[in-house]
Amino acid sequence: MQIMMDTAPTLVAIIVFLVIVGGWELSRKRGKRRATRRSAVAQFRPGAKIAVRPQVATSQLDTVMGAAFQARPLMSRAEASVFYAAERAMKRLDIKGRVMAQVCLGEILRSPDDDAFHAINSKRVDILVISNSGWPLAAIEYQGEGHYQGTAYARDAVKKAALQRAGVAYLEVTPQHSADDIERDLARVMQAHMAPA
Repeated sequence: MQIMMDTAPTLVAIIVFLVIVGGWELSRKRGKRRATRRSAVAQFRPGAKIAVRPQVATSQLDTVMGAAFQARPLMSRAEASVFYAAERAMKRLDIKGRVMAQVCLGEILRSPDDDAFHAINSKRVDILVISNSGWPLAAIEYQGEGHYQGTAYARDAVKKAALQRAGVAYLEVTPQHSADDIERDLARVMQAHMAPA
């Protein structure tokens, strides 16, 4: 009985020590995981190669192989008519470049402000005019009937502000625009865009 009484404080001290060390080790591991996540986010930049863990890619492949897919049009008929009108206008105006559809803003804009970049990263423009060297020159957004529902107006305002701050011209086209209107508006913004500062 006396031996147990003598060793009890030592045993309690050892248990307390182990609990403290265990808690410290757990806290340290959590801190490392958070730092690793922050580091990975901080290092992400558009175009950077991101290593995908093999098990994630394998899991994604299994999911895709088990699912059905159907092709769908890249643009609505109205958007396609604006796209082809823009192509014809570029040819008539002798603008050297290309017209592209459904381009993600994260591919054509960058910002040192991570929050600002994340605000535009997954947003797309309906039609993008690029130079022969691949630089974005003008974005064309088709505003169809009933376009401004829900938060569409705010989303478009974000896209417009980011594009304009990057020096990319922004055009809005409605169903009332004819091919001539699109050509005239494109000529106007391209002339202003190409004019010497």
